[in-house]
Amino acid sequence: MSIEDRLKATAKNIEGKVQEAVGEVTGNPQDKAEGQEKQAEAQVQHSVENVKDNIKKAID
Repeated sequence: MSIEDRLKATAKNIEGKVQEAVGEVTGNPQDKAEGQEKQAEAQVQHSVENVKDNIKKAID
């Protein structure tokens, strides 16, 4: 488990939520879409870390 990678994913998720909200408020669909994309990337990063953790547990 890499705490640093999890923190980066969490930060990207928060950044995406903020960008999506700004896009919603300003009516900018591109910002909204980019924010959603960042959230999806963060979710994938979290999933990868979960897989790594499960593999490490299985090996131990």
